Amino acid sequence: MKIGPIGVWPPVVLAPMAGITNAPFRVLCREQGAGLFVCEMITTRALVERNPKTLRMIRFADAEKPRSIQLYGVDPETVGRAVKMIAAEDLADHVDLNFGCPVPKVTRRGGGSALPYKRNLLRRILRAAVRNAGPLPVTMKMRKGIDDEHLTYLEAGRIAVEEGVAAIALHARTAKQHYGGTADWAAIKRLKEAVPEIPVLGNGDIWSADDALRMVAETGCDGVVVGRGCLGRPWLFRDLENAFNGDPARCRPSLGEVAEVMVRHAEGLVACFDTERYAVADFRKHVSWYLKGFTVGSGLRRELTTAESLEQLRAAAARLERGQPWPPNTDTPRGKSGERQRVHLPEGWLDDPWDCVVPDDAESDISGG
Repeated sequence: MKIGPIGVWPPVVLAPMAGITNAPFRVLCREQGAGLFVCEMITTRALVERNPKTLRMIRFADAEKPRSIQLYGVDPETVGRAVKMIAAEDLADHVDLNFGCPVPKVTRRGGGSALPYKRNLLRRILRAAVRNAGPLPVTMKMRKGIDDEHLTYLEAGRIAVEEGVAAIALHARTAKQHYGGTADWAAIKRLKEAVPEIPVLGNGDIWSADDALRMVAETGCDGVVVGRGCLGRPWLFRDLENAFNGDPARCRPSLGEVAEVMVRHAEGLVACFDTERYAVADFRKHVSWYLKGFTVGSGLRRELTTAESLEQLRAAAARLERGQPWPPNTDTPRGKSGERQRVHLPEGWLDDPWDCVVPDDAESDISGG
């Protein structure tokens, strides 16, 4: 698969996930298998204003090539400035634009999965990004639409092709679905048929390498985007590489091997964040994902999820039953799920799909990502 000048094999992309896909986690995933590994979502205003938190979030490990940044923005001028900064200062090799985030703090400003409803605003943002990217390929990730009554993905796909976007990823759910229900893989097939000129990547309900192969076979998509399926499971990328190369081998680490990766993950976060207590606290959300399906006593789990230092975490991990084999039937959903009652949107957002008005507070977030 080619994304602009970048060759990607296997055709696998790590989905940007807030608070998850920082450099330490990307390193663990990249060690397991090849592909394209994207950093956490970055707000464009925070980047152009050189917010210290944001600049830390776009740090890449020395071995990370190609380097991929995902941007979130609503104002075309600010998006253009952010992409120009990335290209001019060699901050990344690839820029992805987020039009898929369903969380209220993003959609209520007209961003993320709310934005493609405004067709002309979407066009202006894509044009500004592509024109300022120089040699860097620009891609976009989106959802089917706001809800079943406001589907936007086919029109957005055609606009992307017309504006020079190098590839499109579709999470086959609406914003209202959030992470609930079942991903509509048929929508991925319809999008690929609508935009045969560029690669289309499918996203949604890939819990195993075999799911990825099935998605490609059923939809004709050019590659897959993996998000929640790799939570606590970076070796899924080894499975994916094997699968796309025709190798039936699948990685099934013992609990001891999992424990070693857990400790390395926490150590990487400490090196990244520079504050041990904060880094270990940040790691604790990963514990239940790493231990999914394993038999671990409640007391030991509690120690792992309340550790405040690397020493405490290492001591607890050392007491895990090292020889316990990989549990069966764990190729199942991970992470958040559930549908939203409604999508939070700016007032009057649905009145006119063609206006280009940027909400007053659209670029007010300078918190980083």
